[in-house]
Amino acid sequence: MGIFMTGQEHLGKIRDMYTFISERLYFNRPDLSVQGESANATLLLSLLTALIGGKALIIGEPGLGKTTAAEYICSLLYCLPLGVIWSGEVSGHPEQTEEKIVGRPNLGKLNQGEEVVVWSTFARLPVKIVDEINRLPETKQSLILDGLERGKWEYLSQGLINDEFCLFATANYQDQGTNTLVPPLLDRFDIVVESKHPGANIASVIGQSSSRENLLRHPDSEEAFLGALQRTRNGRKAVDVEPLHRRFAKVVHERCGVVMLSRAERQAVRQEMAALPMTLEANALLRMVLAELSFCCKYGQKRSSEVCDEGCHYTNYLCYEVRNCASNRLPGSVYRYAQALAWWCGSPHVDVEHIRTILPYALAHRAQWRESYLLAREHERRQEPLLLHAARHATAAVFHRFHEQRHDILASLGTAARLLDGDDLPPPQGDHPLYSEIRRDLGLELA
Repeated sequence: MGIFMTGQEHLGKIRDMYTFISERLYFNRPDLSVQGESANATLLLSLLTALIGGKALIIGEPGLGKTTAAEYICSLLYCLPLGVIWSGEVSGHPEQTEEKIVGRPNLGKLNQGEEVVVWSTFARLPVKIVDEINRLPETKQSLILDGLERGKWEYLSQGLINDEFCLFATANYQDQGTNTLVPPLLDRFDIVVESKHPGANIASVIGQSSSRENLLRHPDSEEAFLGALQRTRNGRKAVDVEPLHRRFAKVVHERCGVVMLSRAERQAVRQEMAALPMTLEANALLRMVLAELSFCCKYGQKRSSEVCDEGCHYTNYLCYEVRNCASNRLPGSVYRYAQALAWWCGSPHVDVEHIRTILPYALAHRAQWRESYLLAREHERRQEPLLLHAARHATAAVFHRFHEQRHDILASLGTAARLLDGDDLPPPQGDHPLYSEIRRDLGLELA
């Protein structure tokens, strides 16, 4: 059937995978509600990350399933045995090198005067997992910046491009062996989620399920996949691995009852998601958020090197509480994941609730808050780490303003569109930073 399956059939497969992982592999508590349906945020958003080819940072205490959750999800969605995924994982540690991450010269060919790169399994696989990424020193984090952005890897004079890939990186909380992740690296992650402790009752069951990983192991398939990868040179597959994927999919279906997706089906699902439109209300909410995270009445825009004055007219907006400017990657992350979430919910469009649900996870690792804002949030009752809690608090504040000003904002955006078309109308007026952005786009204020 493949690509000729309907969207509902694709969704049914993905939902079956979620249920299987939740009940058999990654035990958890629901901590997210969307359109009246409960789910575990880490599992659901990680599943959507693998499905859309996104990039997720999973944080949490040691031993709470950050890496294993990503491994199980990628094994099922990309039809790869766990042993193959393990062989391609990169560990974050101070001695990590480009040769271990990306590739190395083929010494036999080099001795003959021929420059041939032996690409690492990490670079070749569509599934990329970096374990304990914050143990990489800041000077070595640049080794993976470009590769994580575009799936483009370079070594010597040669390059390798992944036309399909997803990325998961895990990070423990700060200790003596960890380093700060530099902002350019953090910004490349679409979302951040926390792998939480499931509670004493569920944790007691985990100890009785020591053979969970065997469900997704198959030594014969692993040997065949790794042999095919070893014969890969310069990004070109020496053998067709699709039969290997189908073989492993058959094993898992017979063993677990789970039906895996082919590559064509994954591409079809991405097309289904990309076709979902955004409602006017959802678009307006996203514009309000971006305005508050980038606008500055005194300096033109937010800059991490410039701090707003005390008593600024816009003190009650996020532009006063953040120190840095929202990057252009933020709206892309929000939109793609909101589309994926809408698809998961069976919605025909992206609405306000989808945007509101995704925003904290897309913002938490990107926003650099004023110290006073974090201090105010630090001792509030919460169920998540401080930065994610702060982002959720900020999202709620913007949503409250959107709810109060919804009709005026929508009318103003409509008026602005008509003005750009040449209609003779009075320009929109209002106190929210979005109004200043509208007037700038209309040429009524200096940009």
